[in-house]
Amino acid sequence: MKPIRLDGRSLTRAKLVEVAYGAQVMLDEAALRNVAHAAAFLAEQVRREEPIYGVSTGFGSNADKLLGAHPLRDELPGATPSGRSLHEELQRNLIISHAVCVGEPFAADVVRAMLCIRINTLLRGHSGVRVETLQALTAMLNAGVVPVVPQLGSVGASGDLAPLSHLAIVLLGGGEAFHEGERLRGDEALKRAGLAPVSLSYKEGLALNNGTAQMLATGVLALHRLEEMLDTADLAAAMTLDAFAGRLGAFAEDVHALRPHPGQVDSAANLRDLLKGSTLADIPYHLVPKFRPWLPKSWDTTDAQTLSFDIGWDWVPSDQRHGREKFYRRFKPFRGGKKHQPQDSYSLRCIPQVHGAVRDAAAQARRVLDIELNAVTDNPLVFPDARAEHVEQQVISAGHFHGMPLALAMSYVKAAIPVLASISERRLNKLVDPATSDGLPPFLIGNEDATESGFMIVQYTAAAIVNDLASRAHPASVYSIPTSANAEDHVSMGANEARHVLAMVEDLGKVLALELMTAAQALDLRRDMINAARDLADRADAAGLAAKVQGGPLPGTPGHDAFLAEVEALRAELSAAEPFHPGVAVAAAHAAIRERVPFLERDRALDIDLAAMLAVVREGGVLAAVRQAR
Repeated sequence: MKPIRLDGRSLTRAKLVEVAYGAQVMLDEAALRNVAHAAAFLAEQVRREEPIYGVSTGFGSNADKLLGAHPLRDELPGATPSGRSLHEELQRNLIISHAVCVGEPFAADVVRAMLCIRINTLLRGHSGVRVETLQALTAMLNAGVVPVVPQLGSVGASGDLAPLSHLAIVLLGGGEAFHEGERLRGDEALKRAGLAPVSLSYKEGLALNNGTAQMLATGVLALHRLEEMLDTADLAAAMTLDAFAGRLGAFAEDVHALRPHPGQVDSAANLRDLLKGSTLADIPYHLVPKFRPWLPKSWDTTDAQTLSFDIGWDWVPSDQRHGREKFYRRFKPFRGGKKHQPQDSYSLRCIPQVHGAVRDAAAQARRVLDIELNAVTDNPLVFPDARAEHVEQQVISAGHFHGMPLALAMSYVKAAIPVLASISERRLNKLVDPATSDGLPPFLIGNEDATESGFMIVQYTAAAIVNDLASRAHPASVYSIPTSANAEDHVSMGANEARHVLAMVEDLGKVLALELMTAAQALDLRRDMINAARDLADRADAAGLAAKVQGGPLPGTPGHDAFLAEVEALRAELSAAEPFHPGVAVAAAHAAIRERVPFLERDRALDIDLAAMLAVVREGGVLAAVRQAR
């Protein structure tokens, strides 16, 4: 991958993702001149003995304590001086005392993104770090040294103090880091990478650990993954719609122009594109047969006997058509799998409104993240060129480390994720429930011997995940717990929020994978059932097709000839039709699924199938197939 140039002003989410997954970075020379200018200014203020927070004072609740000329304990008899100035001791102690996170380490992609964000914000030249310190941090990233950063410990103000200290402590030769897949002491990881530890100068510890890099890194990576899941959700919905032989009017462009929420408009357009070319969607009601269990006498040819189902219709007698004559002039008087109603249930008809609302939540989060990527988020902020009478007007304590902008954006996304998972599970449930599946076999399996469960328990798994997501959706951002002896009396908890979102997106992908796997089974059955009816109509006369119709008059009874005439009209329409098929994009996704997960002809252990399905969604295989087909 081409190196990403960092200048503090032009980092994008796409570039950050590249760095997270292995791209190296290079530092902009003009930005480095600004960095050097700010560092020189800060050093001059220290020489002039100006009181500056975090430079010549303590931190947090210790901000009222000014540094002396040397450690007081050095005056004790027999004391061994550390050799470090109090300014250096202050910055070093800030890092080593704050690296106290616990739990499992973040994945390498998150930590690399954190490093990249920290380097980029320091390049703005308002933090007071030296060029050589920034170059050392960059060298660590480019050499593949990945600090071990446990996941629990940030309250999201003053930024991500604890996790960022785990980044910085490795730069000092402490802590732990991964290098070439091996977990090592920090000094050993640096040594193997050909790097040396650094000693921190004025404000550098504070600049390194005071900011929003953890919540921003996890937020960006979560949104990157969520964008794929949004497209996957539309695809799963489209495959389910084809499996239902659904109605497309609810997705028309003119319809959504009347309520033009951007995400809703985009989802509707995506559904239209995914279903383009489908001959299953909007199929006339009377052409859709319903499932009947297979019996030895179900079919009249050897090839047809291999099918796992029988099919049929119910005939609507003439005395039940009163007041519906116009309808039955358009649609033939047979009730099959598709209900005679002009609208589908909400989980199908309202896909754009629900998926689109989640898209809009993601868009709002992206807006916030894009601003934060090139923001300065440490404290205090250094303005070396500001005209001022006092240094307090050039080194200003503010609150850019506070993560609430990110926290609330992540809260919005966090609440949206279970919504997308829930509507997916509802569509899955409709497919397996014979009361709602519009004529598909119960649990999507032939089950003529009553020994098979098919996809019954797949829905249980989806339901369990949806419940788990819902229980995790409560916003962390509403629970501030004061820290630092109440000096930091309102915090964002944004790091927890973004970390939750990253994990929840992965579980959302599992629900969507289950819907896709179920929809692929249903699509096979729907297509094969309709095409079996078409093939029968092509080789049989009206009497042969009438054997699949219940409720008609028996031969030799009044009305039988009229009944056969109506069956003949059904037969002729089926026979004249081309083979029925899903939309082009849906067909491509279905083929990609079938490369990994075979059709479920009979009950089998589904663990291997489930693992394969989760992998193909996680790796983007179904989306890649769709994009290639478009």
